[in-house]
Order: sequence, then structure tokens, then C-alpha cells
Amino acid sequence: MTKVLWFSNTPANADEYFNNEIKQTGGWLKSLDLLMQDHIDLHIAFKTHLSISPFEYKKTTYYPITIKKSLSKKILNFFNLQKYNYLDQYQKLIMEINPDVIHIHGTESDFGLIYKYTDKPIVVSIQGNLTVYTHKFFSGLSKNKINKYFIRKSFPFIDNFMFTFRNMKNESKIESEILKNSKYIIGRTDWDKNITKVLSPQNTYFHNDEVLRDGFYKNVWDLDWDKNQKIIIHTTTGDSPYKGFETILQAANLLLKLNIDFEWRLAGLNEKSLITKVVKSNVGNYIKLLGNLNENELIQNLKSSHIYVMPSHIENSPNSLCEAMILGVPCISAHVGGTGSILKNKKEGVLIQDGDPWMLAGTILEFVQNFEQAKVYGKQARKTALIRHNKEKISNDLKLIYNKIVNE
Repeated sequence: MTKVLWFSNTPANADEYFNNEIKQTGGWLKSLDLLMQDHIDLHIAFKTHLSISPFEYKKTTYYPITIKKSLSKKILNFFNLQKYNYLDQYQKLIMEINPDVIHIHGTESDFGLIYKYTDKPIVVSIQGNLTVYTHKFFSGLSKNKINKYFIRKSFPFIDNFMFTFRNMKNESKIESEILKNSKYIIGRTDWDKNITKVLSPQNTYFHNDEVLRDGFYKNVWDLDWDKNQKIIIHTTTGDSPYKGFETILQAANLLLKLNIDFEWRLAGLNEKSLITKVVKSNVGNYIKLLGNLNENELIQNLKSSHIYVMPSHIENSPNSLCEAMILGVPCISAHVGGTGSILKNKKEGVLIQDGDPWMLAGTILEFVQNFEQAKVYGKQARKTALIRHNKEKISNDLKLIYNKIVNE
């Protein structure tokens, strides 16, 4: 059985061992961990603020890497003075585990720098890309507007979007080095395939789709709408300027002017979110901030919504869109990054220009005025998503990728 060492920013299924005490956002990686346990000898190194010894749970061995969180480290990161002090730990783990293959999940961390210290084959999975994300960071809100708010409200460098942007810029330099020296790349969209042709021209590219959380395979959206009902719109988003929150507010205001009765639910944001504070004056009663939802809560909210909207200015293959599609919710998505590889326009939903609230509001009206067609889109989206996110195919493909790398 092939021995594989994963490096990840999230703990995968280790959070279950601690009754979810370890917070994480990468639920798909947890699903992949569980899926691959019977197919490979799996070892996972992950970063955490907790001090935990290595442990085995189910069929995976976990190696927590404790990172210290402090104000001084944030300031050092902001000024690009923070040194990467964990490479020695990564190297020791590699020597101890002696894997056949090292799999780095994401380019947004320093994990990929281990190429300098090992001759073990390394494959890097593309999740997003900081070089492109920083380029699109202020697509929704201008630097001036963000600066004015945070200089007025808080210390200008820490815990605000300018800090996040500067930190991403610093990390993108590390990412560029990692990609430049990556021999093997795993991706899943035309977007990540083509950007790596530029950023990692010597790479061998493998396609491997993502497994979703288990509950999304087991549930199906089935909702009708008539003209006397309130339209329920759902978006799962994040606290960043490039996620398109301003487009939601602008489209919502256009719908209000037309006396449309609707509620727009946003998972992932609450009253304390930075983006909510910046545009708070524009948030009306028709916007319902749900905060962070667990898997079942998210599924139930999606199943009780008539339309799903993905408004980001840049994404690769957003899990939120994939999850809505596999349930069969009628979807509208900004045509950005890799979304054109995920949703086929006018077949599985509708793709629109990012940052265009008129097109977004108009497409919502199109769905409402012909809800039967919207349901057809949703059914086709579910068929496509069930094929794309087929667990057996994903696990077999990943095993083949590992075997090809080992045998090369």
C-alpha cells in the first residue's frame, strides 16, 4: 500500500477525534481523508494553535504542528518580516514517516517549500491562487473606502482587510516559488490548469475532482414557488472584499425598487464580520445573516431556498456552488476563475458577469418568471455534480496519480 504524507492547513478528520474542538473550514478534505483511508497508508500533518502529540484515529495517523498566534507575529507578517520557522519540523516528519509521496494541499502556506529539503516526490493540489486573488482583491470595494473605514475605526494594520491583503501579497511570493519548483500539480478546472502553465510551466498536470461532505450526496432539493410566495435566495460566502457582497446588496436594492418580495440569506457572515461593518448602512431587513452553519444547517437552508447565488469576483471551484448543484438548487454564478468548468451556462444554471447587479437581479427575475426552467437547470446540475463528485472515481483517480508519480 502506498504511503502518502499530506500537508494541510486544516486537520481533515482529526477534528472528529477532538469532538470538533479543532475548528476548520476545509470540510471536503475531511471527506477525502475518510475516503482514502482504505486505499493508501495515510499520514496527515496539519497546523493548529493547540499543543497536541501525534495520534492515530481510525486508519489515519495525524501529526499536529503547533503554531503560535500573537500580535507580534501579525505585525511581522504585515511587514514581511516573519520567517518560516516550521521547515525543520516538516523535514523531521518526512524523515520519520518516510513516505512514498508527499501531497501538499494548497499553495497558500509554506508547506511547499520542503522541495528544498527532500528528494521525495511532491505533488501540489491547487485550491486557489494568491497571485490572482490579490489581483482581484479590491474588485468589490475600493482601497480608499476600506482604508477610510478602518483608519477611522481601528488600528490600521491589524485585523482588517488591508492587513489581509498585505499578508496575502507576502504569501503569494512564497506561492510563486512553490509553483515554479513544483513538478506535479493536481487541479480540477480549466482556470487552474491554464494559470499553472504560466506559473509552473514545467509541471505535469493531473485532474482530480473534489469529494463533498457526505450529507450533500444524501439530500435532494425539491421546492416549488408561486407568485404569492416570498422568494428565498441563498449565498454561502466569506468575509473578504472579493466575495461580491456589494453585488448582492446592489442587486437586492434593484429588486426592492421593483417591489419584489424576497429574503436573501447569507451563510458565513454575521453582524461582526468586517465586510458587514464596512457596508453596514446598506444592509436592510431583507438580508438575513446566518453566520457559520454546520453541515446539516447549511443543507436545510439550501433545501428551503428557491435560488442559489455565487457572486464572487474570483474563485476556482467554489465548494458552495458544488454543494448547491449536487442538491439540485437552481444556481446563478458569476463567471469567474474556474466556475465555467463547474457550471455550464443555460444548461445547469446561468453564468453572469461578476460585479453586475443588474444582470444578477434580472436573472433572479428570469428564474422566478419561469421557475419550471430553473428547476430543469437544477436537475441537470445535480446529474452533473453526482458524476463529477463520484467518490469511487475520485479515490481511484487519486490512487492512479500517486502510483504514476511513484513509478516515474
